[in-house]
Amino acid sequence: MRVMLRNSLFFKLIGAFLFVIAVGGLVISVIVSQATHSAFSLYTTRSSQVWAQRLAPDLADYYAQANTWQGVEAVLQSTLSTSAIGLGQGQGQGQGRGYGARWQAAYGVMAGTGMRLILADPNGLVIGDTQNKLVGQHLAASELKNGVAISVNGGVVGTLIVTPNDLTNANTPAGQFLASVNQAIIGSAVIAAIIALILGGILAFQITSPLRRLEKAAVAIGSGDLTQRVNIPSRDEFGKLGETFNGMAESLANAENQRQAMVADVAHELRTPLAAIQATLEGVQDGILPMNDEQVNALYSETMLLNRLVGDLKLLSLADAGQLRLEKQAVEPAAFIQQIVDRARPQAEQKHIHLETNLQPGLPPVWIDGDRIAQVLNNLIGNALRYTPEGGRITIRGSHLKPANRIEISVEDTGSGIDPADLPSIFERFYRADKSRTRASGGSGLGLAIVKQLVEAHDGSVRAESPIARDDHRQGYGARLVFTLPIHPKA
Repeated sequence: MRVMLRNSLFFKLIGAFLFVIAVGGLVISVIVSQATHSAFSLYTTRSSQVWAQRLAPDLADYYAQANTWQGVEAVLQSTLSTSAIGLGQGQGQGQGRGYGARWQAAYGVMAGTGMRLILADPNGLVIGDTQNKLVGQHLAASELKNGVAISVNGGVVGTLIVTPNDLTNANTPAGQFLASVNQAIIGSAVIAAIIALILGGILAFQITSPLRRLEKAAVAIGSGDLTQRVNIPSRDEFGKLGETFNGMAESLANAENQRQAMVADVAHELRTPLAAIQATLEGVQDGILPMNDEQVNALYSETMLLNRLVGDLKLLSLADAGQLRLEKQAVEPAAFIQQIVDRARPQAEQKHIHLETNLQPGLPPVWIDGDRIAQVLNNLIGNALRYTPEGGRITIRGSHLKPANRIEISVEDTGSGIDPADLPSIFERFYRADKSRTRASGGSGLGLAIVKQLVEAHDGSVRAESPIARDDHRQGYGARLVFTLPIHPKA
């Protein structure tokens, strides 16, 4: 059971959805976090430069009065506090210069922002750092560009850099802000993942539902229930798959019906000559019938019919299995057709039927197995002789279909024709258009089926035409059976 669940398409789809959601959520979280961090850093940098520009004039005043940067570190530290700043404290400068109140108003707001003040002399040497990390070190020119120059009497006496503290430090306001943003991103990703998983589960169920119906129907057909069909109303690939499945099931059902019908027909066809042979032998055995030449000839005739029927069935089975051997060679169609017609002429004369040919001059050679196509023509001529009344006419025509590069041969009779209802089925096995005919008078019902198999084995086609089917009685013939053959490749 666990193996089936593991191999289930539904759980595979859910697993795929989870993987895609996890990868997508991770990628989005990283990108959004980095973008937020970069945007916030840009914002704080620009804000820092604004603050540095506001603080620079006061530091310039401090330097102008003190003529030195000594004691400025305490001033920088006090700038980040909420207490009033008195410039020059501890320097004997007094508190009457008015800078403390002005700084408190301008920069007291910086106390809670986690900002960092760095002051460097004209040579880039750090002389003040509110974090006491860079004092005594030299800053690169690229770092000094982010600061604001402090000028006194037209000369640069230092550079002030205002920068945020470590953004990853959760104790600073900036760190707290980024942490809250990251938490919001993670929370949003989790919620989106849950929603996507629910929707993905619904989608996976909808996708696998038609497959489950197909599986159920396939199992039923495998068990012998060929009536199973599936109803998939969608027009997508699953809908097409359902239509294909139903077509396959219909074909299997038709094939099974044909198989059952063929078995019954074969049994019926074999029963008739066997019953005749059995009756004759029983009559001879009981002394009712004499064992003379007449009875022997009758028994021989029935065995010949049995042998022909078995041979026809074997030929059809080989054709169905694709094992029918063809020994093709180039054959001149005019002479070939005329020879077969001449062989059948005595039989036609016995029924007072006029047998003639109408062949187009200059027919190119065909690439065929002569014995098999001779069997095709013999079957068609024999079928025409069977259904053409005395005094009728049978015409064998031959023409070159140049666009198709084929030869078309037809056998046309002046019989009663073929009913429209029977026309599509006359090439089926054991099919007789006249149901009242027996095997002796109407054949075994395999002749035209053999014609179809042999012609198609030569990469040709066969069809039947009848004026009755077209409600046209002015054509001058009852039925016409037409087949095509490929011409020789080098013709």
